[in-house]
Order: sequence, then structure tokens, then C-alpha cells
Amino acid sequence: MQHRFTAVAPTAIAAAMLALATPAVVSAQGGKAEPLRIAFNRGAYSATISESVRGDEEAEYVLAAKEGQRLIIRLTSVPAKSSVFELFGEGDDTAGFKHEANFSYSGVLPKTGDYFITVKRSTAAKGTSRYRLAVTVR
Repeated sequence: MQHRFTAVAPTAIAAAMLALATPAVVSAQGGKAEPLRIAFNRGAYSATISESVRGDEEAEYVLAAKEGQRLIIRLTSVPAKSSVFELFGEGDDTAGFKHEANFSYSGVLPKTGDYFITVKRSTAAKGTSRYRLAVTVR
């Protein structure tokens, strides 16, 4: 599986600074993988992840953010509306948000900590969904 990431920074010097951990797709036969950490280096505020999920796989991402920051998530997929995402706070103690593909979420974060994003197919039917997940924290 190839991961393609694009980091966007406010200055040219800080462009393309995104630290990543291990792949985060869970297969139907395997155990649960660690979420892929999205970490923005100094000056970077946005990342775009292009990936795919098949069947009942889920891709999991985690990012650290501070109380009062605005989190913006945009998910598009091919075929259209074939992926959905869920957003959770640490320990699922904040309300979870489920949004359909091609929908943008924007909200002010209630507390400092890790936030988890899970991307999966919108249906249990066989098939593959290619998605583009854009995440911005300001």
C-alpha cells in the first residue's frame, strides 16, 4: 500500500513537513494496527492523505491538537460517496461525529489531546474506495 501525503505550510521553508508513523489499515484477517500519526512540524498546519480502503478495512489516523483550535476535515472519494469518516476525542469521551464522503467538518476543539479519525467504506459490500483526506488544524 502506498501512502501519498502533501503538507501545506504558511511559508515555503516549512512546506512538506509532515511526520508519519506506520500504515494504519486494518484488514479483516489481521489484528488492529496502530493509527497513523499526523504530526505537523513547526509552521505547517495542513496535510492531505491519499489512500484506499477495501471491503471492511478501516484506516485510522490520530493527531494532537489544543483546546480552542479549529479542526477542518474534508473527505472525498472515488467512487463518489464510497467512504465515510468518524471523528473521536481521546478515550471516546467527546462526542463522535460521523460524516458522509465529500462533506467537510469544521469545529473548535473542546480540549487539548489526541483526536482520532477513522475512514472506511460507506457500505459493507465488496469493493474499493479511493479517498483523499484533507486535515487542517489552526
